[in-house]
Amino acid sequence: MREIRFHGRGGQGALTASLMLAQAAFIDGRYCQSFIFIGAERRGAPVEAYTRLDDKPIRVRCRIYRPDHIIVLDTSLISGTDVTRGLKDGGLIVVNSDMPAEELGFDPKFKVYTIDANSIAIEHGLGTSIAPIVNTTVLGAYAALSDEVGIEALFKAIYELSPSKPDQNVEAARKAYELAEWMKEKG
Repeated sequence: MREIRFHGRGGQGALTASLMLAQAAFIDGRYCQSFIFIGAERRGAPVEAYTRLDDKPIRVRCRIYRPDHIIVLDTSLISGTDVTRGLKDGGLIVVNSDMPAEELGFDPKFKVYTIDANSIAIEHGLGTSIAPIVNTTVLGAYAALSDEVGIEALFKAIYELSPSKPDQNVEAARKAYELAEWMKEKG
């Protein structure tokens, strides 16, 4: 079983991203589970969303405490939240950031990749320059870096679950996927 924890802020689409990832896995023929933990229910407050993926039925029904992978939608959460808490050694971290991964200060025992999802989202008309909607963009990068879901399944999930602008969301995910594939090949 793969367990993925999303870190975002209320209104950024962490829950939607978690649902899309689960739906993509379902389309690929896997079992999945998706849910969210919200502390203070307000826009901008830190939130966590969770996705479990497996090739057999998933029986566990609790928060994810020992994730295999972490997805961070907002870099400001890194300084105020221990986003790596419980992350397994060698775990994958995908961060929405224009900074190089090595500048974020994560322990070298993790595989860290950054994608400038803000720029890609803005380029595709997702959100505003002040509040870009980056969830589908980061999912595109995650699909390439993790090999947990197929990109075509992810596109289908985005079309099914996007509250608006499905074509732009798919194109943003495609661009992030291609950039992440290049990063992965580069090492």
